[in-house]
Amino acid sequence: MTWLSILPPLVAIAFAIWKREVTLALLLGIFTAAMIMSGGNPITAFVDVTARIVDVFSSAYNTRVLMFSLLIGALIQLIRISGGVTALVDWLTMKKLTNSQRKAGLLPSLLGSSIFIDTNMSVLTAGISSQAVFDQQKLSRERLAYIIDSTCAPISVLVLLNGWGAAILGYVQETGVADPVAVMVSSIGYNFYALITLIIVYYTVLSTRVYGSLKHSEKTMQSKGPAIAEDSDLPQATKKRYMLLPLVFMVLSILIFMFITGDGDLRQGSGSESVLWSVILSVMLVFALLRFDAKKPTKFLMEQCFKGMGELLPLVTLVLLAFALSAAMGDLGTAKFVTAVVSDSVPVFLIPALLFVIAGFVSFTTGTSWGTFGILIPIAIPLAMGLGISPGLVLGAVLGGSVFGDHASPISDTTVIASLAAGCDLLDHVKTQLPYALTAGGLSVVLYLILGALQ
Repeated sequence: MTWLSILPPLVAIAFAIWKREVTLALLLGIFTAAMIMSGGNPITAFVDVTARIVDVFSSAYNTRVLMFSLLIGALIQLIRISGGVTALVDWLTMKKLTNSQRKAGLLPSLLGSSIFIDTNMSVLTAGISSQAVFDQQKLSRERLAYIIDSTCAPISVLVLLNGWGAAILGYVQETGVADPVAVMVSSIGYNFYALITLIIVYYTVLSTRVYGSLKHSEKTMQSKGPAIAEDSDLPQATKKRYMLLPLVFMVLSILIFMFITGDGDLRQGSGSESVLWSVILSVMLVFALLRFDAKKPTKFLMEQCFKGMGELLPLVTLVLLAFALSAAMGDLGTAKFVTAVVSDSVPVFLIPALLFVIAGFVSFTTGTSWGTFGILIPIAIPLAMGLGISPGLVLGAVLGGSVFGDHASPISDTTVIASLAAGCDLLDHVKTQLPYALTAGGLSVVLYLILGALQ
């Protein structure tokens, strides 16, 4: 727990921005952490890097995330070759539901805002179902990644009728506060980052205006034109169900599995298990439809499955390395060091704003908002009670700051999955989303400073 503990994530982030090569950046970050823990021995560090990557699979959660990320590639490819995407887009256009950029932008926005049970389910559903619509309306995939990333996590941390709420409630209960449910509910109104982010997303969608790097991506997309390419020879009228059935089935089965794994309580269900099982069944469903209804050869369909998984292998590798780096940060005590350093000798009115900044930095450097919750909530609420600050205020600051850091971080698994679901480059997604995240983050800091002064 020294200043060296923040060096690995900073090295990874700096190299990724400098060279635009995230895979090597993550490996360099893991190697830097291993060098620190090995006392500077490069041979021991090399062995440790390999061991850490292998150890990622010792976590059932990590393995499930990696598996469903690969299988999503197979699902997308099977849907693509079925012609279902074009058929659905044509139907939506005929019904005038996505016949403008504004309406096209509302599709992933509303999906991302309504599916709050699980973030990964929300991101994947909103992203996959909107890709072709965005292509048709000449909207960039970077805009799609921004919309799904900036609606799904904020909604999940505001609605709280999900795994996020269960975890947060558990952390709050451990602090000994009198009414943990009331504190958690009161944090919703103080979660300025999530609220402002949603306002900005819907402003962007309804006004169709974009700024910063995202504006450049839009201009590039306008020059390229729509890019919908499918190679199906099936009748147009029969193809729509090849996209709709698997996606609807995936969402419904996730809810069922969340209910089952939560012993009757959706909030207690396992999101990673539910998503994995549902994606497997959805792949099997579209495979069966194409095999027996569309009469596609089994060998051809298997080749397409592996082709789809191969296309997503680079992104899945990034998730794998991000998990390994996050584990290394835990062993180095990065989050605890940052919290301890910044929280010493701070004026009371700065506490809410400072907690937001600390949560953002910890989440940014470790790539996990959930891990940041576990580190900071047990510190923030007792601190607030001791200083006479509203526990709901500091909880909202911690939750919002954690999501902010997650949005801004190129090593966050949520960021990677959002770019995966939208079908865009990871660094392009980070670069185009960052100005919006910083705007919402800056406004949040100002509001926390005002409320801190009024305490």
